[in-house]
Amino acid sequence: MAAFAQSAPCWVDVQLSDLEAGKRFYGGLFGWTFHAGDGMPFADAYSEGELVAGLAAKKDGRMPTTWGVYFATDDIRATVARARKAGGRVITDPVRAQRAGVLAQLADPGGAVFGLWQAGERAGFEKANAPGAFCWTEVHTRQPERVDAFYEEVLGFRGTDIELPGDGATAEPFRIWSPAGTEPGEDTAIGGRAVITDAFPEMLPSYFLSYFAVADCDRTVDTAARLGGRITTPPVDIPYGRMAVLQDDQGAAFAVLQPTELLP
Repeated sequence: MAAFAQSAPCWVDVQLSDLEAGKRFYGGLFGWTFHAGDGMPFADAYSEGELVAGLAAKKDGRMPTTWGVYFATDDIRATVARARKAGGRVITDPVRAQRAGVLAQLADPGGAVFGLWQAGERAGFEKANAPGAFCWTEVHTRQPERVDAFYEEVLGFRGTDIELPGDGATAEPFRIWSPAGTEPGEDTAIGGRAVITDAFPEMLPSYFLSYFAVADCDRTVDTAARLGGRITTPPVDIPYGRMAVLQDDQGAAFAVLQPTELLP
């Protein structure tokens, strides 16, 4: 498996109260199949035989039911040290996941949680930017200036500010991220940063939202509702395709995107 570029998104997983229910939901939604070690509280998800994500049973019921994203690093301890120095919080110090690799979990200065992954035998997902697989991630924050500086320092991101259509005539500020060593812009972007405005309740925390590509956004949304999921943002056209924000039947939030090239 090819290695991921430094700081590129390389893995996503979801923490669930009911692992078997999660397999039924995502199997029905994306057509995923699963493989789990005997008696192990997690399952690898596959799309057309290629690894795309992980489902894990929560060890503690107080843990959030949420999708997490991991960024590749070739020196996880150095990256964690930079994050701590830049004002981030270390939730889980680097820990070895057997021979697969080493992981850590951090929170940025705004409180959004993300992971780091230093590859061993597993580089990350085997399929991306195709229907049934991860295609994008973005952090939603109330502290864009602090958060922008944090990710630039810790992961080497370089930002390009754009405006996305908002409600009515109001444009929403948005920053897309390109990894270090590339020319910043839409052609190299691997993620982004959105601003949580005063239109949202103060209790809404900062968070990462990860997207999965689909062949038909509207059909996927209908399927999610039939499987017991919730529609947070109904299908809407954006400059990059047609997207919607959903919650699975246990409350984990994610988005789906039908890329422009797949629109009729």
